[in-house]
Amino acid sequence: RIVRDGNGHVERIVEHKDADAELRKICEVNTGIITAMASDLTRWLAQLSNNNAQGEYYLTDVIGMAVAEGTPVRTHTCPEPIEAEGVNNRMQQAVIERAYQRRLAERLMSEGVTVIDADRIDIRGQVSCGQDVVIDVGVILEGNVTLEDGVKIGAYSVVRNTHIGAGSEIKPHTVIDGAVIEARVSIGPFARIRPDTTVKTGAAIGNFVEVKKSVVGEGSKAGHLAYLGDAVIGRNVNIGAGTITCNYDGANKHQTVLQDDVFVGSDTQLVAPVTVGEGATIGAGTTVTQDVPNGVLVVSRVRQKHIEGWQRPTKQKKQEGSQ
Repeated sequence: RIVRDGNGHVERIVEHKDADAELRKICEVNTGIITAMASDLTRWLAQLSNNNAQGEYYLTDVIGMAVAEGTPVRTHTCPEPIEAEGVNNRMQQAVIERAYQRRLAERLMSEGVTVIDADRIDIRGQVSCGQDVVIDVGVILEGNVTLEDGVKIGAYSVVRNTHIGAGSEIKPHTVIDGAVIEARVSIGPFARIRPDTTVKTGAAIGNFVEVKKSVVGEGSKAGHLAYLGDAVIGRNVNIGAGTITCNYDGANKHQTVLQDDVFVGSDTQLVAPVTVGEGATIGAGTTVTQDVPNGVLVVSRVRQKHIEGWQRPTKQKKQEGSQ
């Protein structure tokens, strides 16, 4: 307890076990933080004694020594008790972290950001937000993140070192790392945008689509279940479900180029390096291994066969007692 005289000046600090019932009524306590001149501390520390209830050397005894010498003692009161909390275990660490995170969330809200639940957001870096930004529950923002006007971040998404343009929506459970997302882009849910990716204005990346080190052009769409790696995709390109760029040959990465207005059917493999010309159409189930000219239809499929009288294999029933 911090004991003061009748004029409110600090006299000494008394440890709990050494305080009597009257002193224990005092509600002003020392947090353990003391600043003083090194020369004064050296002198006072040499005078410490362990003649007390715990047989310990109390650093706080230097306060009484300072008062006895006429050295002024001033106190600073923490505006919030949480600022003086100690951390001795993981539970206490979690309490302090959550208080810090809430403070960061409140700062965003004071700047006009809608944070759906201030107790369910983690900010682990520098975040800059425009007007009318909405951040749902469970979102993690890491590194340097910029969210322009009207951006919406869906629940349980992770955004790291990324710039997101005005009016873009990141749907729930999306991970974006080291990317540039331009204006009015839709991404997710359950999408992954990896480093060195740029998604241009008005593009859409759907659920279970992974994009790595690629440019997705204006108005282009990859609706679902696709992998686009080391690709340059032009404007208004449609990527069908199950499409993958085969960019790795086991030793090196190669680039796939899809020019403007290309239509890629479902379950297509683009074996890089390969370029598909403007306006070309890739039929579903095609494996593209050569450059494709502008405006053509490409189809490569095994011819469909019908086998009459074919019987599907059936499991034989086990006899009783057999192993």
